Amino acid sequence: MKKVLAAFAILWALSASAAYAAALEARIDLSEQRMRVYENGFLRYSWKVSTARRGYVTPVGTYRPQRLERMWYSRKYHHSPMPHSIFFRGGYAIHGTNAIKHLGHRASHGCVRLHPDHAAVLYRLVRSVGPRNVRIRVVR
Repeated sequence: MKKVLAAFAILWALSASAAYAAALEARIDLSEQRMRVYENGFLRYSWKVSTARRGYVTPVGTYRPQRLERMWYSRKYHHSPMPHSIFFRGGYAIHGTNAIKHLGHRASHGCVRLHPDHAAVLYRLVRSVGPRNVRIRVVR
């Protein structure tokens, strides 16, 4: 009986911790200018990004997607196109960019820029698992 209860307790603890884990995590490393996308804890993608250049900030922390926009145009920066936007803190978003030659280097006003193809993949993944099951982690 004790073994059955112990096994049940272990299974319950594992299922409870799994319920709090994100199905999808986009981990953005500012020092590497790279995003790694994990699905159910396994590395699925590793992409170059561009984050805030000198004088601007990409906020560090852990977030959930607040809003998804298939196509968005910046209201603040010359109506610049932001395809496959995943807003994670106010006006900060992960989105595609046409400035692909700058990927891997700091170049944005604070958003996390991705190759348009990669932004489309991430956008589809977030929609498929649901924003509640996604964590966006920005680290130095």
